[in-house]
Amino acid sequence: MTIASSCSDILAHTEDGICTITFNRLAKKNSITGPMYLALADILRQIDASDAVRVAVLQGDPTVFTAGNDLGDFLNGPKGGEESPPFVFLQALAAFAKPLVAAVCGPAVGIGTTLLLHCDLVYAGDNAMFSLPFINLGFCPEGASSLLLPQLMGHQRACEALLLGDPFMAEAALEVGLVNRVVPPTECNGLAQAQARKLAAKPLASLLASKKLLKSAQLPQVQQRINEEGQIFRHLLQQSAAKEAMTAFLEKRKPNFAGM
Repeated sequence: MTIASSCSDILAHTEDGICTITFNRLAKKNSITGPMYLALADILRQIDASDAVRVAVLQGDPTVFTAGNDLGDFLNGPKGGEESPPFVFLQALAAFAKPLVAAVCGPAVGIGTTLLLHCDLVYAGDNAMFSLPFINLGFCPEGASSLLLPQLMGHQRACEALLLGDPFMAEAALEVGLVNRVVPPTECNGLAQAQARKLAAKPLASLLASKKLLKSAQLPQVQQRINEEGQIFRHLLQQSAAKEAMTAFLEKRKPNFAGM
Protein backbone atom coordinates (compact mmCIF):
# COMPACT_ATOMS: atom_id res chain seq x y z
CA MET A 1 0.00 0.00 0.00
CA THR A 2 1.45 3.36 -1.08
CA ILE A 3 0.85 6.28 1.27
CA ALA A 4 -0.31 9.21 -0.84
CA SER A 5 -0.98 12.86 -0.08
CA SER A 6 -3.99 14.67 -1.52
CA CYS A 7 -2.24 18.05 -1.21
CA SER A 8 1.09 19.20 -2.70
CA ASP A 9 1.79 21.26 0.43
CA ILE A 10 2.05 18.02 2.41
CA LEU A 11 4.54 15.41 1.22
CA ALA A 12 4.49 11.71 2.16
CA HIS A 13 7.45 9.43 1.47
CA THR A 14 7.63 5.81 2.57
CA GLU A 15 10.85 3.84 2.89
CA ASP A 16 11.87 0.86 5.03
CA GLY A 17 8.66 0.88 7.06
CA ILE A 18 8.82 4.62 7.82
CA CYS A 19 6.44 7.20 6.36
CA THR A 20 7.93 10.70 6.50
CA ILE A 21 5.34 13.48 6.38
CA THR A 22 6.75 16.88 5.46
CA PHE A 23 5.23 20.34 5.60
CA ASN A 24 5.98 21.70 2.12
CA ARG A 25 4.77 25.29 2.09
CA LEU A 26 7.96 27.06 3.00
CA ALA A 27 7.10 30.30 1.16
CA LYS A 28 4.23 30.71 3.67
CA LYS A 29 6.27 29.44 6.64
CA ASN A 30 4.45 26.10 6.39
CA SER A 31 1.22 27.70 7.62
CA ILE A 32 -1.56 25.13 7.43
CA THR A 33 -4.62 25.42 5.20
CA GLY A 34 -7.81 23.37 5.23
CA PRO A 35 -6.65 21.03 2.45
CA MET A 36 -3.37 20.48 4.33
CA TYR A 37 -5.24 19.47 7.50
CA LEU A 38 -7.37 17.02 5.57
CA ALA A 39 -4.31 15.58 3.82
CA LEU A 40 -2.55 15.10 7.17
CA ALA A 41 -5.57 13.33 8.64
CA ASP A 42 -5.90 11.09 5.59
CA ILE A 43 -2.20 10.17 5.64
CA LEU A 44 -2.38 9.20 9.32
CA ARG A 45 -5.36 6.96 8.60
CA GLN A 46 -3.54 5.38 5.62
CA ILE A 47 -0.51 4.66 7.79
CA ASP A 48 -2.62 3.02 10.48
CA ALA A 49 -4.24 0.82 7.82
CA SER A 50 -0.95 -0.14 6.15
CA ASP A 51 0.85 -3.37 7.02
CA ALA A 52 4.01 -2.00 5.39
CA VAL A 53 4.38 1.16 7.53
CA ARG A 54 5.38 0.86 11.16
CA VAL A 55 6.37 4.41 12.11
CA ALA A 56 5.51 7.95 11.04
CA VAL A 57 7.83 10.96 11.13
CA LEU A 58 6.48 14.52 10.93
CA GLN A 59 8.93 17.24 9.94
CA GLY A 60 9.23 20.72 8.50
CA ASP A 61 12.23 22.66 7.25
CA PRO A 62 15.42 23.34 9.28
CA THR A 63 14.26 26.99 9.42
CA VAL A 64 10.57 26.54 10.30
CA PHE A 65 8.30 23.73 11.46
CA THR A 66 4.96 25.49 10.95
CA ALA A 67 3.54 28.95 11.58
CA GLY A 68 0.25 27.30 12.56
CA ASN A 69 -3.07 28.14 10.96
CA ASP A 70 -3.04 30.12 7.75
CA LEU A 71 -5.19 32.94 9.12
CA GLY A 72 -6.30 34.13 5.70
CA ASP A 73 -7.54 30.65 4.87
CA PHE A 74 -9.01 30.39 8.36
CA LEU A 75 -10.96 33.66 7.99
CA ASN A 76 -12.36 32.72 4.60
CA GLY A 77 -12.69 28.96 5.01
CA PRO A 78 -15.57 26.88 6.36
CA LYS A 79 -16.21 27.26 10.09
CA GLY A 80 -18.02 23.93 10.41
CA GLY A 81 -18.13 21.91 13.59
CA GLU A 82 -16.71 18.43 13.91
CA GLU A 83 -16.16 18.25 10.16
CA SER A 84 -13.91 21.31 10.05
CA PRO A 85 -10.43 20.42 8.73
CA PRO A 86 -8.44 21.26 11.91
CA PHE A 87 -10.85 19.22 14.02
CA VAL A 88 -10.67 16.25 11.62
CA PHE A 89 -6.86 16.35 11.84
CA LEU A 90 -6.77 16.60 15.64
CA GLN A 91 -9.09 13.63 16.08
CA ALA A 92 -7.05 11.54 13.63
CA LEU A 93 -3.88 12.54 15.45
CA ALA A 94 -5.23 11.68 18.90
CA ALA A 95 -6.40 8.27 17.66
CA PHE A 96 -3.23 7.44 15.67
CA ALA A 97 -2.12 3.97 16.78
CA LYS A 98 1.46 3.74 15.50
CA PRO A 99 4.58 5.50 16.83
CA LEU A 100 4.81 9.13 15.73
CA VAL A 101 8.14 10.96 15.79
CA ALA A 102 8.42 14.72 15.25
CA ALA A 103 11.40 16.84 14.19
CA VAL A 104 10.88 20.51 15.05
CA CYS A 105 13.11 23.38 13.91
CA GLY A 106 12.33 27.08 13.95
CA PRO A 107 8.86 28.40 14.84
CA ALA A 108 6.17 25.93 15.93
CA VAL A 109 3.15 28.17 16.37
CA GLY A 110 -0.27 27.28 17.74
CA ILE A 111 -1.24 23.84 16.50
CA GLY A 112 2.43 23.41 15.56
CA THR A 113 3.06 23.09 19.30
CA THR A 114 -0.17 21.42 20.45
CA LEU A 115 0.17 18.58 17.94
CA LEU A 116 3.46 17.66 19.63
CA LEU A 117 1.52 16.72 22.77
CA HIS A 118 0.19 13.75 20.77
CA CYS A 119 3.56 12.66 19.38
CA ASP A 120 5.57 9.89 21.00
CA LEU A 121 9.10 11.20 20.42
CA VAL A 122 9.95 14.84 19.68
CA TYR A 123 13.37 16.15 18.66
CA ALA A 124 14.07 19.86 18.36
CA GLY A 125 16.65 22.02 16.67
CA ASP A 126 18.26 24.54 18.98
CA ASN A 127 16.50 27.22 16.90
CA ALA A 128 13.04 25.85 17.77
CA MET A 129 10.57 28.33 19.24
CA PHE A 130 7.24 27.16 20.61
CA SER A 131 4.28 29.54 20.79
CA LEU A 132 0.62 29.20 21.79
CA PRO A 133 -0.94 32.58 20.93
CA PHE A 134 -4.56 31.45 21.02
CA ILE A 135 -5.80 34.06 23.50
CA ASN A 136 -3.86 36.80 21.70
CA LEU A 137 -5.95 35.94 18.64
CA GLY A 138 -9.24 35.89 20.55
CA PHE A 139 -9.40 32.09 20.65
CA CYS A 140 -8.96 29.43 23.32
CA PRO A 141 -6.60 26.43 23.56
CA GLU A 142 -7.18 23.49 21.19
CA GLY A 143 -5.91 19.98 20.61
CA ALA A 144 -6.59 19.05 24.26
CA SER A 145 -3.72 21.38 25.21
CA SER A 146 -5.76 22.75 28.14
CA LEU A 147 -5.64 19.21 29.55
CA LEU A 148 -2.24 17.93 28.43
CA LEU A 149 -0.06 21.00 28.84
CA PRO A 150 -0.68 21.48 32.61
CA GLN A 151 -0.01 17.77 33.10
CA LEU A 152 3.32 18.18 31.35
CA MET A 153 4.47 21.59 32.57
CA GLY A 154 2.50 22.24 35.73
CA HIS A 155 -0.27 24.81 36.08
CA GLN A 156 1.84 27.97 36.32
CA ARG A 157 4.06 27.28 33.32
CA ALA A 158 1.05 26.20 31.28
CA CYS A 159 -0.58 29.54 32.14
CA GLU A 160 2.50 31.42 30.92
CA ALA A 161 2.26 29.54 27.66
CA LEU A 162 -1.53 29.62 27.21
CA LEU A 163 -2.80 32.72 29.05
CA LEU A 164 0.09 35.06 28.28
CA GLY A 165 1.00 33.39 25.02
CA ASP A 166 4.68 33.77 25.89
CA PRO A 167 6.90 31.82 23.48
CA PHE A 168 9.54 29.46 24.85
CA MET A 169 12.67 28.07 23.30
CA ALA A 170 14.01 24.56 22.77
CA GLU A 171 15.92 24.29 26.06
CA ALA A 172 12.80 25.24 28.03
CA ALA A 173 10.81 22.67 26.07
CA LEU A 174 13.45 20.07 26.94
CA GLU A 175 13.31 21.00 30.62
CA VAL A 176 9.56 20.41 30.87
CA GLY A 177 9.61 17.24 28.76
CA LEU A 178 7.91 18.48 25.61
CA VAL A 179 10.96 17.40 23.58
CA ASN A 180 13.35 14.48 24.04
CA ARG A 181 16.55 16.08 22.78
CA VAL A 182 17.89 19.33 21.34
CA VAL A 183 20.40 19.27 18.48
CA PRO A 184 21.63 21.66 15.76
CA PRO A 185 18.88 22.28 13.17
CA THR A 186 20.85 20.55 10.43
CA GLU A 187 20.88 17.35 12.50
CA CYS A 188 17.28 17.32 13.70
CA ASN A 189 15.51 15.58 10.81
CA GLY A 190 18.34 13.02 10.61
CA LEU A 191 18.04 12.24 14.32
CA ALA A 192 14.28 11.74 13.99
CA GLN A 193 14.89 9.35 11.09
CA ALA A 194 17.50 7.42 13.08
CA GLN A 195 15.11 7.00 16.00
CA ALA A 196 12.32 6.00 13.64
CA ARG A 197 14.55 3.29 12.16
CA LYS A 198 15.13 1.91 15.66
CA LEU A 199 11.37 1.77 16.21
CA ALA A 200 10.70 0.23 12.79
CA ALA A 201 13.09 -2.64 13.60
CA LYS A 202 11.02 -3.67 16.61
CA PRO A 203 8.00 -6.05 16.62
CA LEU A 204 5.00 -4.11 15.36
CA ALA A 205 2.51 -5.88 17.63
CA SER A 206 4.58 -4.93 20.65
CA LEU A 207 4.86 -1.32 19.51
CA LEU A 208 1.11 -1.05 18.98
CA ALA A 209 0.27 -2.71 22.28
CA SER A 210 2.72 -0.57 24.22
CA LYS A 211 1.49 2.71 22.73
CA LYS A 212 -2.09 1.67 23.42
CA LEU A 213 -1.23 0.91 27.05
CA LEU A 214 0.53 4.24 27.39
CA LYS A 215 -2.37 6.27 26.00
CA SER A 216 -5.63 4.32 26.23
CA ALA A 217 -6.55 5.26 29.81
CA GLN A 218 -6.60 8.95 28.95
CA LEU A 219 -7.72 8.79 25.31
CA PRO A 220 -11.48 9.23 25.99
CA GLN A 221 -10.69 12.27 28.16
CA VAL A 222 -8.40 13.69 25.47
CA GLN A 223 -11.04 13.22 22.76
CA GLN A 224 -13.70 14.79 24.98
CA ARG A 225 -11.46 17.78 25.70
CA ILE A 226 -10.79 18.25 21.98
CA ASN A 227 -14.57 18.37 21.51
CA GLU A 228 -15.07 20.82 24.39
CA GLU A 229 -12.30 23.11 23.23
CA GLY A 230 -13.65 22.94 19.68
CA GLN A 231 -17.12 24.07 20.73
CA ILE A 232 -15.74 27.05 22.65
CA PHE A 233 -13.25 27.82 19.86
CA ARG A 234 -16.03 27.97 17.28
CA HIS A 235 -18.06 30.29 19.53
CA LEU A 236 -15.10 32.62 20.10
CA LEU A 237 -14.31 32.61 16.39
CA GLN A 238 -17.56 34.48 15.76
CA GLN A 239 -16.81 37.15 18.36
CA SER A 240 -15.45 40.60 17.59
CA ALA A 241 -12.12 40.02 19.37
CA ALA A 242 -11.14 37.14 17.10
CA LYS A 243 -12.17 39.01 13.97
CA GLU A 244 -10.20 42.08 15.08
CA ALA A 245 -7.13 40.00 15.95
CA MET A 246 -7.03 38.15 12.65
CA THR A 247 -7.76 41.27 10.60
CA ALA A 248 -5.02 43.16 12.45
CA PHE A 249 -2.59 40.34 11.81
CA LEU A 250 -3.30 40.36 8.09
CA GLU A 251 -3.06 44.16 8.03
CA LYS A 252 0.22 44.01 10.02
CA ARG A 253 -0.99 46.24 12.83
CA LYS A 254 -1.54 45.89 16.57
CA PRO A 255 -5.08 44.71 17.44
CA ASN A 256 -7.37 46.96 19.45
CA PHE A 257 -9.38 44.97 21.99
CA ALA A 258 -10.87 48.01 23.75
CA GLY A 259 -14.38 47.14 24.89
CA MET A 260 -14.08 43.51 23.86
